[in-house]
Amino acid sequence: MNKLTHRERAIIALEGGQPDYVPTFELAFQLTEEAFGESFYQGKENDALSEKDRMELCRKNADLYLKIAERYDHSIIMISIAPSSIYPQRSMELARTMNFIREAARKKGEDYLLITHGDATLAIPSGDWLYEMIDLMADKPEKLKEKAERIIYERTGHYLFYALSGFDGFALCDDYAFNTNPFFSPDQFREYVQPYLSRIISAYRQMGKYVIKHTDGNIMPIFDQLIECRPHAIHSLDPQGCMDMAEVKKRYGRQVALCGNVNCGLIQTGSEPEVVESCEYSMKNGKPGGGYIFCTSNCAFKGMPLERYELVNEYWKKNRNY
Repeated sequence: MNKLTHRERAIIALEGGQPDYVPTFELAFQLTEEAFGESFYQGKENDALSEKDRMELCRKNADLYLKIAERYDHSIIMISIAPSSIYPQRSMELARTMNFIREAARKKGEDYLLITHGDATLAIPSGDWLYEMIDLMADKPEKLKEKAERIIYERTGHYLFYALSGFDGFALCDDYAFNTNPFFSPDQFREYVQPYLSRIISAYRQMGKYVIKHTDGNIMPIFDQLIECRPHAIHSLDPQGCMDMAEVKKRYGRQVALCGNVNCGLIQTGSEPEVVESCEYSMKNGKPGGGYIFCTSNCAFKGMPLERYELVNEYWKKNRNY
């Protein structure tokens, strides 16, 4: 049997199968300074650069994405950073970065599953929008549904461009829950979120794209509804939000691929034995039967000690084989 590419390995897992070994990835890897002594190029200072100069920054960003994937053996690369901050430049830059990554990887005989952001649903609100949303739910539910429709209309043009540009799929990163419970009750989620999420995922699937639905927090009260929307995978199965890999795998492991559950809080502030224990629990309960991707319960965020992330990655390398 020929060795699987990273892309093939990720697809097998996302489709519920069992590849040669458990794949891994991160929604974001923010420890580039610590790991490589360099950062991604991004920010308003690049907005006025010539297209040629911005494309060169895209190439440098692509090189850094590949360094991360190669060092940590990631099978999926989440591309979310572009040199400039304004659209449509930003959309063009994300697509060009994706193409640079694919071209460079294939020259080395490798291929990755390349994804980007793709959510367009109501989520946990912040600021003044919190009070407005509560008022609309209480007094003007039809207005809130109109808002949900506008979000789809406003965002999906960019996502359609990404799909047509060659991205393999999308990570849907709108958060729905706190550590204790979802922001929306199950009935509210059914009314204001689930139908729109289902439409988005259905459209992506019809285009042949893979969909990973991310949300932090305790999502057990709405998990059945998420499954109904038919994402390929659920991420992050947050243990700080009472998400238990053993329970989730038992109840849903044949219906959707599972990603995450390695406790980010412990990686940052816990002891090494606690980190290893979290890795062991996630791997032991997520791995059997396939349909599983090992990763942290959020991302490799700034402030997380690099050596702790590498401890997690080394555990995975030693225990990933089926």
